[in-house]
Amino acid sequence: MSSTATDQAFGEKPEECRDSDHYAAEYNEGFVDKWDDLIDWDSRAESEGDFFIQTLKERGCKRILDVACGTGFHSVRLIEAGFDVVSADGSADMLAKAFENGRKRGHILRTVQSDWRQLNRDIHGRYDAVICLGNSFTHLFNENDRRKTLAEFYSALNHDGILILDQRNYDSILDHGYSSKHTYYYCGNDVSVYPEYVDSGLTRFRYEFPDKAVFHLNMFPLRKAYTRRLMREVGFQHVETYGDFKETYRDAEPDFFIHVAEKEYREDNDEQ
Repeated sequence: MSSTATDQAFGEKPEECRDSDHYAAEYNEGFVDKWDDLIDWDSRAESEGDFFIQTLKERGCKRILDVACGTGFHSVRLIEAGFDVVSADGSADMLAKAFENGRKRGHILRTVQSDWRQLNRDIHGRYDAVICLGNSFTHLFNENDRRKTLAEFYSALNHDGILILDQRNYDSILDHGYSSKHTYYYCGNDVSVYPEYVDSGLTRFRYEFPDKAVFHLNMFPLRKAYTRRLMREVGFQHVETYGDFKETYRDAEPDFFIHVAEKEYREDNDEQ
């Protein structure tokens, strides 16, 4: 199925579309059908290695809530690694694709359609970890929405639970321009991905596929320090940030930052 950017309905002035609620319209059926071409499951698995699996295992996590499951990549990987996973997303089309992808690999995903800002209305019980991956958190344009969402993540966790949240390196994009080899997250070799518009309140990414289909995502360019501060302000006690899965990095180098935020109070609560 081929589609065009206009099907995403950004309006006459797409750069002015800065609404947290618009994400559902961006992930229309045409874009969702191409999403796996964009991320390339095999290449992504090779690039990530076992970072998330080991991070969760080292902290004794067993029950995982994947709050931005997309087409199911991380949910399936974690299920195959032995975790008990519930897969949530705000897009019904994404959830349907995730369920289909899971079934193809012999798994029945437990899926929940939920807006993060009312997450605990839709899910049941508490989790050892909440994961929010794929740059998904940057769909939120309003600070109150970001704070509400992080508070919902915090509430969904057991007392010693962790949040793993990633984001693009917007500091580098804002300060130095965009440069990426798509080494880690977006691995489809035939897909062109780049920000065609950037200002302090919007990064508009363009996705062009081999059949010339074009889609866009409007994202808020979160700075690393700001994201870490919000996490601490909603109650997370300790936040450790990795650059492309490495503990040591120069801030301009990584494509992505991965934040691991701990809910449990620790006496050695030194910031990293």
